[in-house]
Amino acid sequence: MKLNDKVAIVTGGNTGIGKAVVLALAGQGASVVIDYVCNPEATDELERQVAALGEKSAGVEADVSKVADLQRLVDTAAQTFGRLDVMVNNAGVETRTSVLDTTEDQYAKVLDINLKSAFFGTQLAAKQMIGQGGGGRIINMSSVHEDWPMPGNTAYCLSKGGMRMLTRTAGVELAPHGITVVGVGPGAVDTPINASTVADPAKLKTLDAAIPIGRLAEPDEIAGVVAFLASDDASYLTATTIFVDGGIMQSSPGL
Repeated sequence: MKLNDKVAIVTGGNTGIGKAVVLALAGQGASVVIDYVCNPEATDELERQVAALGEKSAGVEADVSKVADLQRLVDTAAQTFGRLDVMVNNAGVETRTSVLDTTEDQYAKVLDINLKSAFFGTQLAAKQMIGQGGGGRIINMSSVHEDWPMPGNTAYCLSKGGMRMLTRTAGVELAPHGITVVGVGPGAVDTPINASTVADPAKLKTLDAAIPIGRLAEPDEIAGVVAFLASDDASYLTATTIFVDGGIMQSSPGL
């Protein structure tokens, strides 16, 4: 139980990768604040699963695109569990629109939820960690698309590219305070965001063929990396991204 007595926040925590992260952190002994914006029933069920692991959690309805709501998540961690040790900026959306098609509203939604939330989540968590002492871990759920273009999903790629530099710059700035900042860059994962691809056999076959390991990741495989980064085993990692992509960024059709 490498996270005994640790307290974590997971944004977008009641579904997909976020849900798996909540369970992985709780499985290692952490108390978890679970952020969500919809489907409170799923959060209630997740809290029951955390309790079954012998740990504590608190579901909080919060819109991470709003700084005041992010502050409420941090305050909940401090007031309910006494401190904050791990901040997982996981919440994310995409529009699957190109640079020619993306509207102002779509752009704002993607950048606010994906990047603004990570920036101010990092800021507010760091201030709490500095105030309480003892350092901490900030983990930003990025994507292979922080570095790898995805035509037709431009705003999403832009938001993840920004997260790349947030992770690197904040990691350098916060290191003197004993706070590490690391990105996790998943490739294709079997979550609701990829449901339409998984449901289409032809598309799924094409995607699997592009992944050297030959399949999508399961959410647990991403969550395990997050749990490692939250632990003391990752104490010398900061200002970088760990790609968990089955090798897709290195794949080649050959010549």
